[in-house]
Amino acid sequence: MNIFVGNVSYRMQDQELEMLFAEFGEVQSAKIIMDRETGRSRGFAFVEMPDSSEALRAIESLNGQESGGRQLIVNQAKPRPQGGSRPQGGFRRRD
Repeated sequence: MNIFVGNVSYRMQDQELEMLFAEFGEVQSAKIIMDRETGRSRGFAFVEMPDSSEALRAIESLNGQESGGRQLIVNQAKPRPQGGSRPQGGFRRRD
């Protein structure tokens, strides 16, 4: 199960996030999302846990808990929309 973790401390590292979720079962991956331009944390992360019952237990236990001085928001990640819903910036010439 893919888990969204919001309101993550900007100082938290992937390994700390993994250890936090490992208390509830096997963690396949734990990744804090970084800003491409600055290289700094964007304040959210994704954790993948193969066992859905362990994942649900982690969500229930960690949602609303404080970590690094911030109250975590933890829930099941929603699938990304198909078709590239991100706005495409840039200059468009009009003739």
